[in-house]
Amino acid sequence: MKIYTFHRTQKLPITLEKAWDFLSNPKNLKTITPDYMSFDILSGAEKPMFAGQIIQYIVTPILGIKTKWVTEITHVKELEYFVDEQRFGPYALWHHKHFIKEIDGGVEMEDIIDYKVPMGILGQFVQPFLVKPKLEEIFAYRQKKLIELYGEYK
Repeated sequence: MKIYTFHRTQKLPITLEKAWDFLSNPKNLKTITPDYMSFDILSGAEKPMFAGQIIQYIVTPILGIKTKWVTEITHVKELEYFVDEQRFGPYALWHHKHFIKEIDGGVEMEDIIDYKVPMGILGQFVQPFLVKPKLEEIFAYRQKKLIELYGEYK
C-alpha cells in the first residue's frame, strides 16, 4: 500500500483573519476550483467550519465523470489549521491538512495531502501520469485565483 504526499505553500499579502475567513469557509472551494471540474456543494456547508462537519460535493475530476465526494472536517484550530478527510470518493485515502500562519506582510498557507490511489497496482501506475499532475494543476489554479483575489505577496 503506497501512500503519496502532496505539499504546497503560498504566501498572500492579507491578514490572518481574512485568510482564515476565506479558507475555512467550504463555500469558497468553488471559487478556487477549476470550472471544468463542475464543483458543487450538495450539503454540509451551511454552518461555520467545525470538527465533525460532513460536507458532500459533486465534482468532475477527469474525463467528464461526475463523482460524489464526502469529506469530514476532523480537526479545527481557529486561525491555525484544519484537517479534512475523505469519507467517500475517488481516493482510497485522502487526508488534507491546511495550515495558516502570520508572516511579515501577510500569511503563509500550507497544504499537505496524504493520499492513496484506488485500483492497486494500476492506480500506482497512473498516479505519476494522471493523479499527481491533476493535483498540481488544481493547486496552480488555486494559487492563481488567490493572487487575483488578494494580490501577490512581495
